[in-house]
Amino acid sequence: MWQVFIRFLTLGVVSFGGPAAHIGYFRKTFVDDLKWLDDKAYAGFVAMSQFLPGPGSSQVGFAVGYHRAGLAGGFAAFIGFTLPSFLLMWFLAVASTQWLENAYFQGAIHGLKLLAVVVVSDAVWTMFNQFCKDKVTRLMMVLSAVVMMLIPLMLMQFGLLIAAAILGMWLLRVKQADASSDNSYHFLQSVNIKWLCVFVVALITCVAYLMWPQQSGLAKIFAQFFQVGSFVFGGGHVVLPLLEASVSESMNSDRFITGYALAQAMPGPMFSFASFLGSDLFSQNAFLGALVATLAIFLPGFLLMLIFLKDWQRLSQRPYVAAAVCGINACVVGFLLAALYQPIFTSSVFNVPDMALVITGFALLKVMKPSIVMLVLGFILAGVGLAFL
Repeated sequence: MWQVFIRFLTLGVVSFGGPAAHIGYFRKTFVDDLKWLDDKAYAGFVAMSQFLPGPGSSQVGFAVGYHRAGLAGGFAAFIGFTLPSFLLMWFLAVASTQWLENAYFQGAIHGLKLLAVVVVSDAVWTMFNQFCKDKVTRLMMVLSAVVMMLIPLMLMQFGLLIAAAILGMWLLRVKQADASSDNSYHFLQSVNIKWLCVFVVALITCVAYLMWPQQSGLAKIFAQFFQVGSFVFGGGHVVLPLLEASVSESMNSDRFITGYALAQAMPGPMFSFASFLGSDLFSQNAFLGALVATLAIFLPGFLLMLIFLKDWQRLSQRPYVAAAVCGINACVVGFLLAALYQPIFTSSVFNVPDMALVITGFALLKVMKPSIVMLVLGFILAGVGLAFL
């Protein structure tokens, strides 16, 4: 277990670049170098992480740790990989309030906010090309984006996800030509019933608690972030619209985007953004708030991995399941498009120089493909420069 922890801690310090890059780091370390598992098993973990809600790269890391050292190994992998970004985001949440009047800090944050516009624009473009390949999925994407722009409520997001799954099963099932047609298949054969019960009970409890009139403190934070973590299909930047809808009543949009901008500069999982939010939401004990929010947002994805590790491949190939996931993915692209406009663009781009920097950054990202470290440094310097124009 300690070997798993140390290996993932090392990766957590240097793993810049987002989920796709993390998966590459993991493959090189655990398949090529350490040979803890073979390519086929690793590819299976990656595919499962794409199929289920949750933080994709962290779910792959959890599965690798579980494969190596059981349940303790899975959580050792999670703690090691997440700890550096968790501590950095908690520290910045606490310290940044003292730097707000500093012109250099304000310029750096503004630069990172503009980088967030570039990064999320690229995520929307990539996911659109990946998940919206026909008229039906494109229409679902557009409708979900329009509805979320007009009615940006958490309950509306969940309703749209459910509607997208149903429409997907109805309109997209015939396109899943490679789906399994094994008539002997039974759903319960492919899942771990114990972990399924734990997940369902936890989710129902959190949703019920958030509907209760008296909500407060750490219990509310846990329920909010667990609920978000249960519905984040696509991981990475897709967590943004769900989190924004969840905490919008307790945090102003400028502070929210500041945290998201800082998360762009961190190694490790994007979901560590929850550490920043938890610190702000429970200011009387910022560390405890960060810890609860972080654990809560990651936990659903890991429970889902434990549920489906048994025989996920047969389940993912079922026609109705595969079609429902197609519908959900198209809907999620719409969510991200809506979030790109509000709050990201409206809170970051204020004038022509800002827009010029966003266009330049997007072009550089698509053409030259610089590392995330170079982008972060470039936008910080550009933001400081814009502050003194």
